[in-house]
Amino acid sequence: MDSCKKGTLHVKNYLGVFFIMTFVRLGYSAISTHLKNSSTSKTMTYTRFLQIKDREAAIHKLEEISNANLMNLLRLLRYNVANDILFYRISSKLIPLADHEDTSDWNYMEPLKDSLVKLQSFLSEHPNLRVDFHADHFVLINSPTKHVLINSIKTLRMHHRILKGLRIAPEHRCIMHVGGGYGDKEKALEQFIQNWALVSSDLQKMIILENDDKTFSLLDTLYLCEKLSIPMVFDYHHHLANHADADWLKQWERVIDTWQFSNLPIKMHISSPKSEQQFRAHADYVDIDMFMAFLNNIKGSVDQIDCMIEAKQKDEALFRLMKDLKNRPEIEIVDGGSFYVN
Repeated sequence: MDSCKKGTLHVKNYLGVFFIMTFVRLGYSAISTHLKNSSTSKTMTYTRFLQIKDREAAIHKLEEISNANLMNLLRLLRYNVANDILFYRISSKLIPLADHEDTSDWNYMEPLKDSLVKLQSFLSEHPNLRVDFHADHFVLINSPTKHVLINSIKTLRMHHRILKGLRIAPEHRCIMHVGGGYGDKEKALEQFIQNWALVSSDLQKMIILENDDKTFSLLDTLYLCEKLSIPMVFDYHHHLANHADADWLKQWERVIDTWQFSNLPIKMHISSPKSEQQFRAHADYVDIDMFMAFLNNIKGSVDQIDCMIEAKQKDEALFRLMKDLKNRPEIEIVDGGSFYVN
């Protein structure tokens, strides 16, 4: 099944009764707990950058770090494919200081060409592999402060350039939160709409939005997504922590509809609370009963859904969840990272 195109509904015939099945792929983000020395987020602080008196040598060091991150990304993608994991979120810290104002004259893509070509080759050999980004918390499109908005757009441009450098179509590949509430949530939503007009159309097409755990709920995020034609990523854990109406299922068809113009399957986030006292914090693993409660409600509503695991144990959480799923009668395992629910 091509991850970049929506498939057809999968139907199972059992004793003359037809059941619509939903294909589910699991993914994780950034770091593997199993593949050692594979960080894609090695960095250099701006303070350290300034300590290197020879600017050319400082830029060269940034390039070395960036190439090392890209080579580790290639290692991770190979590892993922070997383990049937075809959904992965790339670290947003691949290229340190690329969006810093003091490196604006650095054409960071040029020295990364060889590394990018190797990644392009691997990705072209595995077209079913879906990869994307999550913008950092400081990327705030709805900021009322001009320089924050300018820097946010600059960071989004970096993500777009990397995706193009990987020869990945950038559309709907960068997830982000709505932003800050700034003491007036309704005004902050309208500020997002106002600032959206200042974001170039190619960057607009790259962005997808998720509901958060403190400020902008499912309904708030849907308001923006429907008004601005942005696909919405439903974060189930965030919804449980932050909602005006607990019954998310009433809005599920609306969430699906935000993806109607995307070539990618609908995406959601799954994680579990660390504890009742630390409900917003992510647990090490995903609670199987919590996940099944979601799946049993949405099965048959879409042909495919890609579920990004946001548990602390990353790929190990994925492996454990797949192991737990094997014991559920409504689950039909496909491989090490995907299954049907019916």
